Amino acid sequence: MADNGKRLIIAITGASGAVYGLRALELLRDQPVETHLVLSRAGERTLVEETGRSVSSVRDLADRQYPAADIGAAIASGSYITAGMLVAPCSIRTMGEIATGVTASLVSRAADVVLKERRRLVLMVRETPLHTGHLRTMTALSEMGAVIAPPVPAFYTRPKDVDDLVTQTVARMLDLFDVAVPDLRRWRAED
Repeated sequence: MADNGKRLIIAITGASGAVYGLRALELLRDQPVETHLVLSRAGERTLVEETGRSVSSVRDLADRQYPAADIGAAIASGSYITAGMLVAPCSIRTMGEIATGVTASLVSRAADVVLKERRRLVLMVRETPLHTGHLRTMTALSEMGAVIAPPVPAFYTRPKDVDDLVTQTVARMLDLFDVAVPDLRRWRAED
């Protein structure tokens, strides 16, 4: 376990935006956080198509990784202590499974455990536009304690490229777990 005893689950699902989960793993490499990765089957495909990275190279970034079908994994139990879970990106299907308690995969089971144990669950829901059913599901999850955090770029940082936008967005998500990424540009930090 990391020096500070913090474990964080990172899930990558099939929604567009696999780079967010990838960047979270990259940023956490220099942090005292033990990372536990689970990729959905659709997440694996999206990761390869959008980033050109192999699944194995991304799995290698995590301290521990689990197959999506392994419902007996450590992260599927409430007795296994974690700081919570970041689903980056979070597909609408995954969001629906979590909201209803239908744990068809390790991603939704681990998220369900995080919620029932009252730990931090951050969902980077990656869909637009949203219909009323999506919004109702988000409301239900928020009422259960999840943080709904669509990847919305911060332009006050004056990003130079997409990489800057991704890094800033993911670093803000990691703030939600009290993981401070060095060099994160903050609003009016120079004042």
